[in-house]
Amino acid sequence: MNPTSANPVPRRGNMALYALTVGAFGIGMTEFIIMGLLPNVADNLHVTIPAAGLLITGYALGVAIGAPILTVATHKMPRKALLLMLMGIFIVGNGLSALAPNYSVLMIARVIAALAHGSFFGVGSVVASELVPKERRAAAIATMFTGLTLANILGVPIGTFLEQHYGWRSTFWLITALGFVALLGIIQLVPRVEAATSSLKQELSVLRSPRVIVALCMTVFGFGGVFTAFTYITPILENITKFSPGMVSIILVIFGVGITVGNIYGGKLADRKLMPSLTGILVLLAIILAVFSITDENKPLAIFTILVWGAAAFGIVPGLQVRTLNVAKAAPTVASALNIAAFNLGNAGGAFLGGVIISGISLRAVPIAAALITVVGILLALVSMLQDRARRA
Repeated sequence: MNPTSANPVPRRGNMALYALTVGAFGIGMTEFIIMGLLPNVADNLHVTIPAAGLLITGYALGVAIGAPILTVATHKMPRKALLLMLMGIFIVGNGLSALAPNYSVLMIARVIAALAHGSFFGVGSVVASELVPKERRAAAIATMFTGLTLANILGVPIGTFLEQHYGWRSTFWLITALGFVALLGIIQLVPRVEAATSSLKQELSVLRSPRVIVALCMTVFGFGGVFTAFTYITPILENITKFSPGMVSIILVIFGVGITVGNIYGGKLADRKLMPSLTGILVLLAIILAVFSITDENKPLAIFTILVWGAAAFGIVPGLQVRTLNVAKAAPTVASALNIAAFNLGNAGGAFLGGVIISGISLRAVPIAAALITVVGILLALVSMLQDRARRA
């Protein structure tokens, strides 16, 4: 079935997008909730906080490495069946996390769940873009990614509440239940989408395309700037802005509101004029990060800056994903998964760079460093547009 054929069913397509959004919500909650659970996990499993922190690193590596490998391995699998398999992996990973008797089993469970993350967003982006007319592709992808943003606003506070009252394992049981809801939604609502028509050789040849390489690097640096600063947002707000820990939690929710709004409207702008809007939002992001190095000393201005920062940060996400799909039309599945890996590489690299800046210079220098990383993303966006012009010439 081709969902964008002569007789599309918009309502069915929208409902299918919501099923993918539920899956994205659960996956986002899996990724982000562990940060708030670390002290209790460490205490319960008798490991140190740094050792427990490796559960985050293990998950990120599972996403970055597992996404392209699993996508290649399942290349000829029908995409709906693949989504169902990935949700099955997600359910197993989180169910095993809830039951984990020790640290080693929990680490293995986190890596298993991470395998579903990258491939789900990679394949899900392709499926979402095929559920709607071509002019709504970015908006469709943004709808799916809304689940990831809502995981920050709703999922993390709910998971933290459960952890405080019923223990950290209850949070993973909730996530497992969300996996079953998404699984049933995909079964009932997502239409049958055929496997990729391209050969594996065609899919892998995407790595030889300069336009694809530039698009992936644009994702790494454009989004890497976000996590260069966001990883250390709590110490910035507590030590520089002088907010209380309780107020920091509220501000992080405000940031989450910003990323939800930015994700939705970033998708709409990308559907209208992809590269101009993407470049413009990257410029806004670089400016707001630089401005934050000044406003982080004033509480009201810091809150407003963080709201706009959140909007700009996720305003680029749909555009970055669609750009990769556009320049890799012959190999969308692998390219999409690689772009999800690029997001996670940007996250990890940005967090590492921020730590280096703190150790070598100071905490105050982190927002400026983040802005400079984003400037690299802007330059790559300009290169990408020049490639388009040369291709048309």
